[in-house]
Amino acid sequence: MGRAAEMTGTTPGFLRALGEHGLITPLRSDGGHRRYSRYQLRIAMRARDLVDQGTPIEAACRIVILEDQLDEALRINEQLRRSPHGQEPTADT
Repeated sequence: MGRAAEMTGTTPGFLRALGEHGLITPLRSDGGHRRYSRYQLRIAMRARDLVDQGTPIEAACRIVILEDQLDEALRINEQLRRSPHGQEPTADT
């Protein structure tokens, strides 16, 4: 965890707080140490930037989650547009 905090420019306590707010959930090693993915570290750095700008940590976590969901939705939308069968599904009513 110390190395992850160093890499993200945060503290171990900040990373734990992100976990408590549901933003990141690190895997655990056999010895119980937290293991963060590169993606999780990138998310933590984005949250740190928001907190550094004065955003409360709870709000920063929500913002990052919503940004991530939007990015995923845009990616899926682009894939559907490029697909030869990328027609929007019709609602069965």
